[in-house]
Amino acid sequence: MKVIVLGAGIIGTASAWFLQKAGHEVIVIERQPGAAQETSFANGCQISVSHAEPWANPAAPMKVLKWLGKEDAPLLYRFRPEWLQWKWGMHFLRECTPGRTAYNIRQIVAIAEYSRQTLQSVRAETGVDYDCLTRGILHFYTNQKDFEESLPAAKLMRDLGCQRDSIDADAVVRIEPALARMRDKIVGGDFTATDESGDIYKFTTGLAQKAQEAGVNFQFNTTITRLLTEGTGAAARITGVEIINANGRHEVLRADAFVLAMGSFSVPLVKPLGIDLMIYPGKGYSATYPVINPTLAPSVSLTDDGYKLVVSRLGDRLRVAGTCELNGYTRELNTTRCEAITRRTRELFPDACNYDQPEYWTGLRPLTPSNVPYIGKTRFSNLFLNTGHGTLGWTMGCGSGRAIADIVSGRIPELDFAFTGMPRPVRPASFKPLPA
Repeated sequence: MKVIVLGAGIIGTASAWFLQKAGHEVIVIERQPGAAQETSFANGCQISVSHAEPWANPAAPMKVLKWLGKEDAPLLYRFRPEWLQWKWGMHFLRECTPGRTAYNIRQIVAIAEYSRQTLQSVRAETGVDYDCLTRGILHFYTNQKDFEESLPAAKLMRDLGCQRDSIDADAVVRIEPALARMRDKIVGGDFTATDESGDIYKFTTGLAQKAQEAGVNFQFNTTITRLLTEGTGAAARITGVEIINANGRHEVLRADAFVLAMGSFSVPLVKPLGIDLMIYPGKGYSATYPVINPTLAPSVSLTDDGYKLVVSRLGDRLRVAGTCELNGYTRELNTTRCEAITRRTRELFPDACNYDQPEYWTGLRPLTPSNVPYIGKTRFSNLFLNTGHGTLGWTMGCGSGRAIADIVSGRIPELDFAFTGMPRPVRPASFKPLPA
């Protein structure tokens, strides 16, 4: 078939890669001049299966209330006169019950573990270099209550096959000596040796190059204006995508199937078709610092629970990312939030980096209330979804691309996940899932 993928971030690029491997003719449409220019450009760089818990959990509502109005809070909810934000917020609260949280964790862990295995296979096959580190992820706590509340989640992860070990403060420092000066403030942590980190931008652009060499046609600097449809009910389908091409001319591209992988911008594109995606943009921040003293900079990817920041070593750079601002589609930098990231990083690792000229960045994470992405079918027979991955686009990217390629090709993906618009599959006797 001829398949058009809408979007060239990690999700769209991975989708294109696996679709071409399945034998399809693939076109990727992207408004930016290259792959991974928006949300996939400078995130926290963690492949974090062990901490794939949803933001919506029983403790979340009180934390959100505590943070209201604080410019440097980990989560800043700016109330806006728009129905989607309020509706999203109500759905978020519904997902905070213990039962929904447990269900969502199982879904997220299933796709995240599958994706990590898939990433490892892609890495071995393509040889793409992206500053990959396979030293695990260390999550440390500076609040006793937060640490104690993490223990049931860690046990659930272990029950699901993810070896997330709860450890004391001394073990935290043994695993990452760069935290030694913070020893008196750390109360505990957890460590997952199988988790990874790496530069999402370098991986996505490298995979896009490999895909182009394999025959995928990337059309950059191309704006999507609308999807064209025909038919009703079960006969409804997409007939083409209207674009403004790189030369500024309107054009309609036809295909047999279409994969929507535009993150937060998926919502306005399909709303005129009657598809209401519960996705709201969460503006995330990152800062990148040059490492000037490698022995004092962390070499294990970290999560600072109290400040909701992730820290990843990318060669001679240190990437620190986190915080979330629910404030529409704006990407302006908030100076207060930027300075809060640098202040905390300098406190953790004062002599490790040059903090005088940080590279600040923001990107719009496509958040669903449950943190479970939309992967699967729509009511249009040839329109497929691969969007809404929130803060876990890098963690879920390769697995999501592989799964959607299977679905488009009429196959059952190799994992037990609640795919959108599809019944939970009845596994044939010959089915063998990926090894744990």
